[in-house]
Amino acid sequence: MIAVKLVLGLILGLWVFLHLGFDRWAQHGRLRRSERPCAVEVLIPARNEEGRIGAAVRAVCACPGVQRLVVVDDQSTDGTYAEAVAAADARVVVRRARPRPSGWAGKPLACAEAAAGAEAEWLLFVDADVELEPDAVRSAVAQAEASGADLLSLFGTWKLVSWPERWFIPAVGWFIRGAFDPDRVNRGDLVFANGQFILVRRSFYEQAGGHAAVHDAVLDDVGLAKAAAAAGGAVRLYYAPWAFQVRLYTSTAEIWNGYRKNLFEGLGRRPALAVAACVGVFATTSLPLFLGLPLGWADGVAGGLCLAIVALIVLFRYRLERRDGRSGAVAWAHPFAGTFLAAVLLASAISPKVQWKGRSFAGGRSES
Repeated sequence: MIAVKLVLGLILGLWVFLHLGFDRWAQHGRLRRSERPCAVEVLIPARNEEGRIGAAVRAVCACPGVQRLVVVDDQSTDGTYAEAVAAADARVVVRRARPRPSGWAGKPLACAEAAAGAEAEWLLFVDADVELEPDAVRSAVAQAEASGADLLSLFGTWKLVSWPERWFIPAVGWFIRGAFDPDRVNRGDLVFANGQFILVRRSFYEQAGGHAAVHDAVLDDVGLAKAAAAAGGAVRLYYAPWAFQVRLYTSTAEIWNGYRKNLFEGLGRRPALAVAACVGVFATTSLPLFLGLPLGWADGVAGGLCLAIVALIVLFRYRLERRDGRSGAVAWAHPFAGTFLAAVLLASAISPKVQWKGRSFAGGRSES
């Protein structure tokens, strides 16, 4: 029991430390609003995004500084193409992607085709489920120019509708964001980009090889950032929850498959790291809840430590929710969300092959 109390004490100390550093951590690396004029071409790859692509196109069209928007429909089997055309104005070009050459994944090909013939100084790649705020584009360009960035990416916020989305997506999303601290990226200690929003100088995009450099990658966004860094470019990452919202997935099954496709690849395909992450997440977010009742009967001190840890976990999730502008009503579910995250990490490592939007992915690459 002494060993159990020691472990629980260490976990309690971890959560106290996270709370003490919350204000600095929650505020650093923030994108500031700007109304500085700019000239940008926005590029959207889209596959089976009916119900979302229209809102994405209209949001881009409402952004000052957008000279042109190119939407490339990646062989969708739904009404994506028609919805994009219906939402377009005179600056928008909507076209269908050509059949994929051998070895190419769909999204990199759609991005490469969207960028072909671009003339603006800045290119902005935006996912088809992203809804930009009007100031997002010019604020990002202003920050890129001020920081000397060749490639700049943003973390926005999530559009959460169903209860599974509200419970699970922030837990997984903040796990990823915690691993890629913007301060470390901006110092050059890490290389990372979020494919929901990637702003890149056109000249440097071409110099780094464009999406041809990551033609078969599942995580083409991270690959593009690494290609840019390898070519000598400056990569920057900022928090901008006000700048855009994204509805990633709509059901538990989509959340499971979407993250299972990406997480193991995001951990560098290192099994030991995946196991350590799985154990660490479960031990620090879920185990205290599941141990609390039996330990409370056996040892009041151990039970009290579990109760304190669970309270701090719930409070931390509440603070995150409030920081992102949500009510915090789902904070109580965070220990269960931790179990879900640990399970996805494990499944991503031991069974990385997954079907997504009618295509197969395995080993960090597209199979079909």
